[in-house]
Amino acid sequence: MRKINYKLLLFSVLMLLNVHLVFAQYSYQIAVLKYRGGGDWYANPTSLPNLIKFCNQNVQTNINPNPSTVEVGSADIFNYPFLHMTGHGNVVFSDQEANNLRNYLIGGGFLHIDDNYGMDKYVRPQIKKIFPDIDLVELPINHPIYQQKFKLPNGLPKIHEHDGKPPQGFGIIYNGRLVLYYTYEADLGNGWEDAIIHGDSEETRLKALRMGANLIQYVFTQ
Repeated sequence: MRKINYKLLLFSVLMLLNVHLVFAQYSYQIAVLKYRGGGDWYANPTSLPNLIKFCNQNVQTNINPNPSTVEVGSADIFNYPFLHMTGHGNVVFSDQEANNLRNYLIGGGFLHIDDNYGMDKYVRPQIKKIFPDIDLVELPINHPIYQQKFKLPNGLPKIHEHDGKPPQGFGIIYNGRLVLYYTYEADLGNGWEDAIIHGDSEETRLKALRMGANLIQYVFTQ
């Protein structure tokens, strides 16, 4: 009979328990949405980790510090209460992908789309593909999304200047619930990134992070 190495067995069990505890300590994980069409869905790689850190420290969330990546058509999107989508260029959703996103959103999920400049003309038709019967509407500055821990009396902040247009926050409201929030001419994700990347001032970055924290808090408390 083969002799059992009890020390090795105990070590293996303890390692498995430790891995379980590491993952169990976080209440949520959020994800970046990977899409087709050639647009850079992977833009601003430091933005979500920085936003998560800020939220965990300032609005008492308990989010895994490492965001995941999930494809639009995957059933895995249902594992995440919050999806973030960004980029500068083309976006294409197949019928299956649009339907998958619709089911996710009406089932309780939330999608934040942040135009990183140049995405607007491509993403609007895809939003319409998800919700052909619902129009994007601009949220008023007194919407609860701007009235969470951080009060933003002027609504969505302007982080980067591109075309001289004001920042706008649009939403898809399904059965009275905001399920999709689209930020245009604001560039929140750039403000969430490491300061060295875009050279933004601490004041500018703080405005972006506070807006992001309001967004996360709003989604997690609805």
